[in-house]
Amino acid sequence: MNENSNRKQNKGGRTPKTDPSIHRHVFRLTDEENAKLLSLFEASGMPNKAKFIIYLLFSKEMKSVKIDKGTVDFYMRLTSFHSQFRSVGVNYNQVVKLLYKHFSEKKAAAFLYKLEKQTAEMAMLCQKIIHLTEKFEEEYLKK
Repeated sequence: MNENSNRKQNKGGRTPKTDPSIHRHVFRLTDEENAKLLSLFEASGMPNKAKFIIYLLFSKEMKSVKIDKGTVDFYMRLTSFHSQFRSVGVNYNQVVKLLYKHFSEKKAAAFLYKLEKQTAEMAMLCQKIIHLTEKFEEEYLKK
């Protein structure tokens, strides 16, 4: 009698799984999407739709895109600033042509000297902007 109480009684049924699938997700498809899913399922030869969908989800690498508003804003402002900088360069070329066309060589050279000083300041500013942009890319965009 003592031996019978130590032994567990077999109640039958399936042995419990070590890691059961208990999480459920539901999604809806249109007729066209459903037909495409079923044709892919039939072509795969898998016996279970749930395992087929799990295989599709986790076998291929999925990329998620995170859009950072600050980064997008910075990029847009940098793009607009670059276009303004290019337009200044175009205006610079037009001013040089007009100086030589309407003034004597000596007067044009005097004006160009002043313009050259401003251009050097703009070039230094441009270098600072390039440095800040590279620093921003290293810290925030290369993650």
